[in-house]
Amino acid sequence: MSLIGKKYKNIFFLLVILILVSCHRGGNESETLDAREAKRFTPVSFDLAEIRQRGSLIAIVDNSSTGYFIYKGQPMGYEYELLKLLADHLEVKLETKLTTSIDQAFEMLNNGEGDVIAYSLTITKKRKNYVAFADNHFTSRQMLIQRKPNNWRSLTADQIRKSLVRNQVDLIGKEVNVRKSSSFIDRLNNLSHEIGGDIIVLEEPDSIETEELIEKVAKGDIEYTVADEMVARVNASYYPNIDVKTPISFPQRISWAVRKNAPELLNKINFWQKKIKKEPTFNTIYNRYFKSPRSSKIRADSEFSSISSGNISPYDDLIKQIAEPLGWDWKLLVAQMYRESRFDPKAKSWAGAYGLMQLVPETGRRFGAKNLYDPEQNILAAGGFLKHLDSLWSKTISDEKERQKFVLASYNVGLGHVVDARNLAKKYDHNPIVWDNNVEKYLRLKAKREYFTDPIVKSGYCRGDEPADYVEDILEFSELYKQLITS
Repeated sequence: MSLIGKKYKNIFFLLVILILVSCHRGGNESETLDAREAKRFTPVSFDLAEIRQRGSLIAIVDNSSTGYFIYKGQPMGYEYELLKLLADHLEVKLETKLTTSIDQAFEMLNNGEGDVIAYSLTITKKRKNYVAFADNHFTSRQMLIQRKPNNWRSLTADQIRKSLVRNQVDLIGKEVNVRKSSSFIDRLNNLSHEIGGDIIVLEEPDSIETEELIEKVAKGDIEYTVADEMVARVNASYYPNIDVKTPISFPQRISWAVRKNAPELLNKINFWQKKIKKEPTFNTIYNRYFKSPRSSKIRADSEFSSISSGNISPYDDLIKQIAEPLGWDWKLLVAQMYRESRFDPKAKSWAGAYGLMQLVPETGRRFGAKNLYDPEQNILAAGGFLKHLDSLWSKTISDEKERQKFVLASYNVGLGHVVDARNLAKKYDHNPIVWDNNVEKYLRLKAKREYFTDPIVKSGYCRGDEPADYVEDILEFSELYKQLITS
């Protein structure tokens, strides 16, 4: 055989080997992807009994004007308010975890990071492969979101109507921006088949909320998007230049989702939901978010709403001044201020505490406040008092997170009662430098004669539930603020 013949023969064998290796690798990658997919949607074994044993229901939520948001320090939202009622019914605490990604929500649910996805999810066949849906809350159509003409205010209703898409066939060749993994994509693709022409579906990252896309339509950044009818109507009150009257679907069921292997939780949610829908409370909550466009607009436009800003209260800047020397997250201190006064600078308690941070006059004067109704004086004096307590507790508690709980409790009920609780914890073989279920436990027990008459107790009787709940409330609200306010 010639040298040239040998050369081509070698090249031929090399190509065969490369093809075989390539195919082999492709098979491995395919198996890896399948394995990943299975891992993402294989649910952990964790049902109602385990949730109750843990003591908390973990809900996966998103930040939207109807789902979950902060307004003037108060957590709000249709989903959030119902979740609170559900947690009370289950006799557990509510915890929330925030994600805007639908795919991530399914993954978090099935790997045990959450117990219920409390989005307004459209029930689809595809999603039923991954999760179990509770009975639907309501039905809703998917609506096209489009912008009215720039001069719409000077036009007649008929002229506006003629400029808009009312016949779905007119969407052929049009670009519609929707979130990745949303049910809107399947619906638009199905609609393309139904009308015999392609609608150009542009998938946006699923980290973008539907409401952000609606805002982009209103501003002219994109031409069209899609939203569930309830959400569309609420947002139409924010943006009068958008039209939300063209449906692209029949009514679809909207619900929450749980793991497919959590039948006890699913049955309990369905039982509770049937019960709550017969009570006035449900209609009140529903109407607050879906039937009160004026109130929705006020909340959305507020500079103290997580929907539109990174502010929580009118006093955030003052709070940040005292947070820095303390080394605390400023949102923790705003949570304390909300717990103390609901941001009312004229608040006065039955015990003679005044202002935003509810200081008594003696403490106020000690830390430089002459007028406790003055927000700046009140907050700065509170900062001085907190710094003083922090320096005292730092002598025995080095862990910053633990020390914060001791400081907050001392701020509320007085240093002496917390020292008593610490000494009781030590006496009864509990950890005197750990708050939860240790010092906190004995602060609550100081309401019982057996404990407040103990010789090591110096400050006497204490309604310990109040300061213990005070610390718990502040930490809970602080976590909620941190989820939604990232600055």
